[in-house]
Amino acid sequence: MRAMILLPLMALAACGDRKGDQSGVATNIVDAATNEVREVPQGTNGIQAAEPAPDLPRPPAPAGAIIPASIQGRWAGLDESCADRATELELTITPTSLVFLESEGKATGVSHGPDGRIRIDAAFTGEGQSWNRRLELRPSAGGRELTVIDDGRAVTRKRCS
Repeated sequence: MRAMILLPLMALAACGDRKGDQSGVATNIVDAATNEVREVPQGTNGIQAAEPAPDLPRPPAPAGAIIPASIQGRWAGLDESCADRATELELTITPTSLVFLESEGKATGVSHGPDGRIRIDAAFTGEGQSWNRRLELRPSAGGRELTVIDDGRAVTRKRCS
């Protein structure tokens, strides 16, 4: 068995190094390849773009789609611990979105109603689905509680941060 493994190696060793026998055949591919190496100027990677990348403007947030700072922050159910970040009634409000435990709504419109009520139209995604919804948010006078009304169902949360 060892002889079968060593036999091809011994045959290669017997061929030796005959540079002059075959013209145009490189015996050391590294030497042949480095003859055509060009130096790249410092500070560049040698790649030139065919044309400059276009400046794409970022779409601005829709006018009136900024959620008021007074209700931005983290909210949890009245009986839930603020230390638990995965509670059923977890809600984080950013300037442009409502982030619930399993869905997120991007504000498409914000309007102010009577008594400090805020109506938010949002495009929601979550659990592989998309939908549009209008929510009404009613902050308490002291700002420590927030009642969210969705399709006639009201849920009150407390401010965590």
